[in-house]
Amino acid sequence: MRDTRPAPAGPVQFPCGKCGSRLEYAPGTSSLRCPSCGSEQAIPDSGATVEELDLETALAGRLGEDATAETLVVQCASCGAESTLASNVEAGRCPFCGTSFVATAMSKRALKPHWLLPFKLGLEEARRRFRDWVAGLWFAPNRLTQDARAGAIDGVYIPHWTFDSEATTHYTGQRGDDYTETETYTEMENGRPVTRTRSVTRTRWSPASGTVFDRFDDVLVVASRSLPPAQADALPPWDLPRLVAYRDEFLSGFRAESYQVGLPEGFVKAKTIMEAEIRRSVCRDIGGDHQTIESLQTRHDKTTFKHVLLPIWISSYRYGDRTYRFLVNARTGEVQGERPWSWIKITLAAIAVLVVIAVVVAILNAAHAH
Repeated sequence: MRDTRPAPAGPVQFPCGKCGSRLEYAPGTSSLRCPSCGSEQAIPDSGATVEELDLETALAGRLGEDATAETLVVQCASCGAESTLASNVEAGRCPFCGTSFVATAMSKRALKPHWLLPFKLGLEEARRRFRDWVAGLWFAPNRLTQDARAGAIDGVYIPHWTFDSEATTHYTGQRGDDYTETETYTEMENGRPVTRTRSVTRTRWSPASGTVFDRFDDVLVVASRSLPPAQADALPPWDLPRLVAYRDEFLSGFRAESYQVGLPEGFVKAKTIMEAEIRRSVCRDIGGDHQTIESLQTRHDKTTFKHVLLPIWISSYRYGDRTYRFLVNARTGEVQGERPWSWIKITLAAIAVLVVIAVVVAILNAAHAH
């Protein structure tokens, strides 16, 4: 039987009308720009209003075929990251681990991203922030300094999920109310027992139970496993109210990673984030000076989600047997990074300190000898 499904979509090309070169999205604008002749082409404004998708419908597989698409991605054999690559490129460098590879595209069916935040900071600004960050590091390896000067940095759209939910939580726990009472005690003074009094704070505990309601909007979950979690979680805030409808033009000249954290796992992560706020709501509802939560039963209603792409500049480099990454939020300029240490430089610095100490001791001994 002939396969009638549409062919997987590769990266869309936008040729320049003047010189034929490939147009690329110009960060901070609403235009494509030709890197060869400088001509620009406006990206049409879709005028679309950001909408949510029903989570229950999606988890049941009832969104329909239009919600998913077959795309061509390349997978890094070293770190496993899956991302797009321009159709005219046969080899590349993985932006997540720095490994060079020969591009072998594979087909992958996944939920379409419907919204994104376009790049706002350009490549030169990202390079400057990388150089400034490296310049502030003590005992950094020379390789890191060389990478900063060379500007080995890539612009990548990273997949995220956002979740909205109305949570109803029944709880049981304990309320602690502090009170003060006077306590009599005896201590020795000048060899004689003396009776004194002091105020002591004690806590009276009583059972507590009730129901709290919390409404969550745009709880953000990173859908990538290719970024260091601590740095990725520290990149927000993101200006999500400025999301725009997905268009291939915004990806021209950039990479886009496919999500590795699926929708079900993403919602589990979102509920963990929500639970922290729910616990704060429960503690406020219990009241008193201290609170203990014994049980929580939460029901999520009207839960919706979005699949969005957020822009990050990444510099990845290997030092020893480990990969380090430097990240820039391409909307706000927030910088997060991992750094290696040059033990050669640390050792030389330690030797230099010892030499200085030895010289000082020698001078002092010589002074005492005279």
